[in-house]
Amino acid sequence: MGGMSEQLDAIVIGGGVVGAASAYFLAEGGARVLLLERGEIASGASYGNAGWISPSHGTPLAAPGVIRQALRWLLDPESPFYVKPRLDLELVRWLFGFARAATAARALETMRLNRDLTLASQALTEKLAASPGVEFGFSSRGLVVVCESQAGLDSAGHELALLRDLGGDGRALTAADVRVLEPAVSEAIVGGVFFPADAHLQPERLVRCLVDQARARGARIATGHELLAIEREGRRVVRLVTTRGDFTAPEIVLAGGAWSPRIAAPLGLRIPVQSAKGYSVTVRCPPEFGGTPLLLSEAKVAVTPMGERLRFAGTLELAGLDLSVNLRRVRAILRAVDRFLPGLRREPALETWRGLRPLTPDDRPIIGRSRALENLVVATGHGMSGISQGVITGKLVAELVTGARPSLDLAPFSPDRFGS
Repeated sequence: MGGMSEQLDAIVIGGGVVGAASAYFLAEGGARVLLLERGEIASGASYGNAGWISPSHGTPLAAPGVIRQALRWLLDPESPFYVKPRLDLELVRWLFGFARAATAARALETMRLNRDLTLASQALTEKLAASPGVEFGFSSRGLVVVCESQAGLDSAGHELALLRDLGGDGRALTAADVRVLEPAVSEAIVGGVFFPADAHLQPERLVRCLVDQARARGARIATGHELLAIEREGRRVVRLVTTRGDFTAPEIVLAGGAWSPRIAAPLGLRIPVQSAKGYSVTVRCPPEFGGTPLLLSEAKVAVTPMGERLRFAGTLELAGLDLSVNLRRVRAILRAVDRFLPGLRREPALETWRGLRPLTPDDRPIIGRSRALENLVVATGHGMSGISQGVITGKLVAELVTGARPSLDLAPFSPDRFGS
């Protein structure tokens, strides 16, 4: 790698789906781009997630009733949403911002904005999947929300009503309807909702595909480059110091996922992102599985077929930059699968994974330039929607870097919307 002597137009920090898509679209537009990744490509949150592109099932985490539910879950370390108690001023500020965002009006607006992003990203992803020689398991089979209680069914029905108000659609299902789509479900299931517009894919293969496509267009990909320092002069980022040399470019893209706040802090830029740890367990796909992705509603567990494998993913744990594996939370996912899908022969685990998703207090991503730094584009905070929104985010980043008019209005995603 050429280091400081290399002539570059842009440097992208982060080798997850957002960074890979940014490098791809920049390189496609003719930019000389370098992608820096501290580990390996797709080694973080973009590796072991549920792989959904879900324009339909999009109620934001910050929504009415969530605070009350979260307080009940707070004392349960196996709950779907768990905040690890700790003295952390940024966490307290984030939680206050989360509470402010959890109103009906703001939640509906966030649902609309995230749906628009996801629809745009889905179209780009489908186009990429149709390219010659490209394969990342893209499939448009929809999504079934499976409910074991009337409260869960009422919640799914409410989400369906909101979706219809936004121009989408779905179909309410009886318990018998659910069994037609997935015969392995429990006799206790009371019904569900089918969202036909949703898709799924194999996330790590998507990210590697984007990197391969970027490299084929001239992008440089530098893995194993840990960022040690990021230096600023005035309103410009002037130097990136890594474990394998120093780099500079006229434009910098910060797509560091959950590590973005730590990277931005030396620049005097506050990015209110908390690390939302999620887990998944991947097994061989039993032949009796129906083949349509499922959301086990009350447990908040996703079930996604990925070729010859089946992935169970879930839980949200705010525990800081902590990558330890809490086996109690892993077992809670598997117990939920056994409860909802007793007719599914559960194979031994092929892989148990955890990753840190970057979550903003209003559950909208951060995409744009801050007024404080004229040559930095921030692209992070996608929470559980990185695969759903990552490809369009890369295109928007490339448009910002090159000075083109963004394809979508980015004001609602501005890094300055949280104040100083």
